[in-house]
Amino acid sequence: MDSEEIDEMEETAIDEEDENSDETNDSDETDDDDPDTIGDDEVIGEEDESLPFAKAEVVRLMKQNLDSDKMIRERVKVEMNRFLGDVLKSVCKQLNEYPYTTIEYEMLKESTYPYTNIERINQEKERILLHLEAIKADCNALAMDVKKTLRQKDVIEEDEDFQEI
Repeated sequence: MDSEEIDEMEETAIDEEDENSDETNDSDETDDDDPDTIGDDEVIGEEDESLPFAKAEVVRLMKQNLDSDKMIRERVKVEMNRFLGDVLKSVCKQLNEYPYTTIEYEMLKESTYPYTNIERINQEKERILLHLEAIKADCNALAMDVKKTLRQKDVIEEDEDFQEI
């Protein structure tokens, strides 16, 4: 073998190694003291089996939606997978409450509403809280008016009592 063939083989091996590390453990820092991280050589056999979705797919979707400079720890990958599985179970539980044997799209939309419209729900919550604060302020103002009115009425009645004597 000449040096060009060796250089080519080394580049191919490096490229394959980079691709493999991108797929399995991209952006993970390894630290022997940190139990949340996994090195390139370690594999989580038991946890992979209990995950509801393929970890590679969840990680790919996370990377698509995160900034490119973000690094994802192994524990985050696993917990995101479990969270998505819990959301799926919750939606399915709600779908099971329907008496029908066929699940229609409208049923799915209704069951996923809390997850797909969280921003709208939070805005409505803020609007309601602001409205309640305004009502509370009105109630406080009315209470002060009532107390003031009762005090004046008491003073007028006392004045009348003194005049009779």
